Amino acid sequence: MSASSTNAITWNLLGGYLSLDFANTADWHASEQPEELLTSYAEFVSWSRQAGVLTEKQARRLLREAVGRPDEALAVLKQAITLREAIYEIFAAVAHERSPQASDLATLNSALSEALAHSQIVPTETGYGWQWAGEEDALDRPLWSIARSAADLLTSDELQRVGQCADDRGCGWLFLDTSRNHTRRWCSIEDCGNRAKARRHYERKRSSAIGVLAGQVI
Repeated sequence: MSASSTNAITWNLLGGYLSLDFANTADWHASEQPEELLTSYAEFVSWSRQAGVLTEKQARRLLREAVGRPDEALAVLKQAITLREAIYEIFAAVAHERSPQASDLATLNSALSEALAHSQIVPTETGYGWQWAGEEDALDRPLWSIARSAADLLTSDELQRVGQCADDRGCGWLFLDTSRNHTRRWCSIEDCGNRAKARRHYERKRSSAIGVLAGQVI
């Protein structure tokens, strides 16, 4: 687990919101066999660095700390995945106009309480803002921003814009639909969107060919 691990993976940050991007750290999330992408604490730090939760300096520091505290790092990774799953289930429910499970909200609220215990209001150039207080060596530090992001989205006017990829294979990735008419259906038009387009094209050609053959038989 070295400092160079912070950029070992290039993460797809397509959700448009920090907590949604974190929910997307599993592939095929809506399928029967999701693929876990956070398989080590180093990957959790890598995602946090690329998502802007940590600076490069902070990421390297946490990786160094994790080397000397492997059991704690593993516990934080499990905690991160538990929170990730709760956030995913909450916003997947929202995307389909269902009520989230009370247990998922409880998991988020527990993480949020921990985050708020480490936050403070400080003066800024334009007024006041939030800042995380101390504990630079806390291995769970990235979870504070993630929990706060999920809470902010849940209580914002943008909540109605949360959507889920419509890919029928079970992609399941979440996103914030910022399109003018709220018509976004795919995590990425270049990936799941193009596949759906190609499939529709194939089905149209197949239907046309069947129609021609049927006409010849008649």
